[in-house]
Amino acid sequence: MAIIMNYRNVLLVSLLFIYSFAYSIEVKDIKCNNIINPSGVITPYPFFSWTYIGDDKSPKQGGYRILMATSLEKLKYPDIWDTGPTSTSKMGPFKYRGAPLKTGQRVYWKVMVWGNNRGVAHSEPSWFEMGEIKNPEVVFQPHVFPKKESVLQIELNISDKGRTFEGIGGVSAGASTDLLYDYKDPIRSQILDYLFKPKFGAGFQHLKVEMGGGENSTCGSEPSHAITREELKNPVSRGYEFWLMKEARNRNSKIILEYLPWSFPAYLKPNIFTSESAEYFVSYLDVAKKEWNLDIDWVAAAENENYTNGDWIVNNVRPLLDERGYKNVKIQGPDDNSGDWKIFEEFEKDNAFNNVVEAVGYHYVTGREFNENMVDGRGRPTTKKAKNSGKPLWASEDWSWTGKDWGGAGALNLARMYNKFYIRDRITKSLIWAPIGSIYESVTWDKAGAMKANSPWSGYYEVWPTIWATAHTTQFAEPYNWQYLNNACGLFDKKTYKGSCVTLKEKESSNWSMIICTEKQEEIEIKIGKGFSLSKVNVWKSDENEQFIKQESLIPKDGILRLSLNAKSIYSLTTTSGQQKGTYVIPKKKAFPFPYKEDYEDRKLGDLPKYHSDQTGSFEIALKEDGSHCLKQIVPKQGYDWMRIYRRSNIKPNTLVGDVNWENYTCKVDVFIDEGNVELGGHVKGSYLKGYRFQVAKNGNWKLIFDKKVLKEGVIYNFDGNQWHALKLTFQNKEIEAFIDEVSVVKLPHKKTKGYVMLASTYDENLFDNLEIINE
Repeated sequence: MAIIMNYRNVLLVSLLFIYSFAYSIEVKDIKCNNIINPSGVITPYPFFSWTYIGDDKSPKQGGYRILMATSLEKLKYPDIWDTGPTSTSKMGPFKYRGAPLKTGQRVYWKVMVWGNNRGVAHSEPSWFEMGEIKNPEVVFQPHVFPKKESVLQIELNISDKGRTFEGIGGVSAGASTDLLYDYKDPIRSQILDYLFKPKFGAGFQHLKVEMGGGENSTCGSEPSHAITREELKNPVSRGYEFWLMKEARNRNSKIILEYLPWSFPAYLKPNIFTSESAEYFVSYLDVAKKEWNLDIDWVAAAENENYTNGDWIVNNVRPLLDERGYKNVKIQGPDDNSGDWKIFEEFEKDNAFNNVVEAVGYHYVTGREFNENMVDGRGRPTTKKAKNSGKPLWASEDWSWTGKDWGGAGALNLARMYNKFYIRDRITKSLIWAPIGSIYESVTWDKAGAMKANSPWSGYYEVWPTIWATAHTTQFAEPYNWQYLNNACGLFDKKTYKGSCVTLKEKESSNWSMIICTEKQEEIEIKIGKGFSLSKVNVWKSDENEQFIKQESLIPKDGILRLSLNAKSIYSLTTTSGQQKGTYVIPKKKAFPFPYKEDYEDRKLGDLPKYHSDQTGSFEIALKEDGSHCLKQIVPKQGYDWMRIYRRSNIKPNTLVGDVNWENYTCKVDVFIDEGNVELGGHVKGSYLKGYRFQVAKNGNWKLIFDKKVLKEGVIYNFDGNQWHALKLTFQNKEIEAFIDEVSVVKLPHKKTKGYVMLASTYDENLFDNLEIINE
């Protein structure tokens, strides 16, 4: 028996643990046109600056965000301008890029700054007042349908032209599709049908996936296809995104595929805009083609929400794509969450950059005020330069809410947003995050998604109203084959986007479709001109009580169609047919199996482990010396974090398994510590290692930790770090006990908590096997 010795036996009280984010950075002297609180500003596009005062942890500014509103209260959700988080050490001057300001207008504003090693500071609110603006710009006004005796008048005219419809899609990223992979067929196939099968469910027409980097990207981490430089020469198919793209294309051969990175492996630090990173991007296409026979259509050559680099795209990415046989792969960018479409100003100065970027996408074009007024939020509307460019404009990630709701920011709001993006912005493609919520309960953003599938052990899933709100567009128009009719796209009331209509025509036929959202009861009259089908019009309706229900078909009379529309509803009118509300019998929901055992034998080498949810790092099935399977952490070094300035980073690679409501249980696992240390955790709540963690190092040192507080620690003499060892944690009522090789090393009272089991490792190739979760 190993000799166990405690060299410290202190239960740290919470008052002694002060969270390390004790930053003292400041932002002050915020100025408009170099003046604090100026009046009589006549420049239509003023400039803004401030002073950043750092501390020892963050001596330099890492990023900023400017917010402007019509009142102090509205600074929370700015209705004039919001730059979004922007990564730079510069403190101005930054040019105003919002909607044209008005003579005499008072604008309230503030600045948020981040330190280069995290930490955030807010300025005090400030203001400026506009004077008499010479030659003020005309504020954009959306088309509003005229009314005749309280009846809305919509006309379909064959001479009316508009942009080509490019589709509605979803973004599988941030580990949001994690647990879907673990469902068994035929249930898994049914869920995929709801997502991608045309004229069945949502019928997403575009799928953008994360090119994983092994670091947390929102709800977890996704593995990289080239973790090391050596692997870059022979990239590996990992994770579930290649599989998801293949399944999507199996259901819709015309689906548009795209990929985008969030984080990057360590060997690409610190500059991700190099020839080596271009190789990293292009090698992803190699895996897709060679391993999955997939031709991907688009690459978002940037880092998600962190802008891009024009020189790199022009001189590295595009040439390498062409050289490697991917001339048909198009580049979309910048996929940013800030900047108000400023890339078009760069295009004016750099024609080569303009030529290689074939579509421009920005995030949260309608803002992030997640309530029923979200559709009327300003967000970051497209600029006049963007619209006049003729380049395809995309809302390349938007919405990010729960599809379970009808009202609020839910399904009805999303349908209104789809319409708004064309009416206001001339955006022809909208992508939502996430198409499906397949993550553990209590993990970050666990309620986001158009539908829910996070119970693979039971096969249970939920088809939410947002699936059908999306179907109201996708089942009535196909990308590239349909185009909008500008004069038949507009609002019912100039004050709000809650009531709207967009109309599309099939290019090679007389078929037309119309998608209508209402706020109040409306009467409409549609005048159908020459060149448009006058045959039977099929009508589909959704409201809070029922979604995607076929109504009685209508026949135009003398080229006129009249309808009465209910309030807070979605309607689709079409001369096409074949739409349906797909349905399957959904299995009953069951709790995660308990007791639970996992020996990692039922999946092939290199695959993901069943029911595990990696939060940081990458865990995959590996081979033991005896030829059996185990679990291995494979990321060798902390990578290039996504949003590293704004988001806290995770401590180390870790993966969750089980049920967040588990309370009394024993968890145990065999470990082989190659280097560093491993952890067995319990009562863990989510992404950031909140719970109890029993840590054992290769040299025999051990710690019992709660969150980041060391409760007790010790050392095991004669500990053989080159052998497998058994770790065990027992939670019984208000007592916790930890064991190594069945020998108790610590027993303490604990807070009565609940949560998942967790396996964690330093950035080393440590091994785990024979996981058991029982009640003993």
